[in-house]
Amino acid sequence: MYEATKREEALRMNNDKLRSVAKAIVAKQKGVLAADESNPTIKKRFASIKVESTEENRRRYREILFTTEGIERYIGGVILFDETLRQGTRDGTPFAELLSSRGIVPGIKVDKGAKALALYPGDKIAEGLDGLHERLVEYKQMGAKFAKWRAVIEINERDVPSAFGIRANAHVLARYAALCQELDIVPIVEPEVLMDGAHDIERCEVVTSRVLEAVFTELDAHRVLFEGMLLKPNMVIAGMKCARQENVQRVAEATIRCLTRYVPAAVPGIVFLSGGQSAEDATDHLNAINMMGPHPWQVSFSYGRALQAPVLASWKGQEGNLAAAQKTLLKRCRLNGLARDGKYARAMETGG
Repeated sequence: MYEATKREEALRMNNDKLRSVAKAIVAKQKGVLAADESNPTIKKRFASIKVESTEENRRRYREILFTTEGIERYIGGVILFDETLRQGTRDGTPFAELLSSRGIVPGIKVDKGAKALALYPGDKIAEGLDGLHERLVEYKQMGAKFAKWRAVIEINERDVPSAFGIRANAHVLARYAALCQELDIVPIVEPEVLMDGAHDIERCEVVTSRVLEAVFTELDAHRVLFEGMLLKPNMVIAGMKCARQENVQRVAEATIRCLTRYVPAAVPGIVFLSGGQSAEDATDHLNAINMMGPHPWQVSFSYGRALQAPVLASWKGQEGNLAAAQKTLLKRCRLNGLARDGKYARAMETGG
């Protein structure tokens, strides 16, 4: 009896910690900076500004992001890549320590990328569950308080993803989330229905609905605490090659309809991925969705390209552009902070 009581007390404290961290990441006006690009991805981004992707250049670029004055008002968490979590500032302060000292929660990407799902043409499945418990123990010791796993859902106009592909990805996301919560780490669950392709918004809504329904069924079966997790979904949007692109209001309406039906109110926050949208479109859509509130969850952002693309264009790998790059990042963070309250307008893009 005494042992059972002790276990219940430990579980309650664990749950309280998970709730507290999840809420801190999506506190008022705040969202997530996704700085977890793998080395091949950051190499492509650097190539666009003619900068070589060396370890020092990657470290320096992340240092510019993380030391920007004022971002702590709009950024509640930063997702790091394995290499970045092991790096620090020029004076030797680990990045996780730097972020924590500024009131920003450090997190870590833990999936190892998506591969083709055997015998299901078109479907993909993320790898990385093997040895994940041990990696999470190490990441926690290094200061990570949340993690992120991305499931890539390919989509076409007809038969991709398959029902099995959806179930397989939902199961993997749930196993990952349970492993995280067992160690007091908040899982960000990211089922991304890709924007690539010629599918219309109706097809995206159907597929996103099926995916979210499957994901929360599996999370529940794995005893994942909804109050101690965050969801990172795609917005419901037409494929980039679709001839019919919808206006901002239509995207907001379809997205909220889908989320209201399939995301439990117990989840503290939804942090959208930008998924290839322009920086301005991602902010505009977030704003329109929040203008339709109040919603049962905090509706926020977890943007990579939509926060960083303008910063890279300002920086160009030149130390002399540092101030301009940091000013650009702060502006994008501030505009997304306003979009959290439905107070953004496109006209603000031309201001300072």
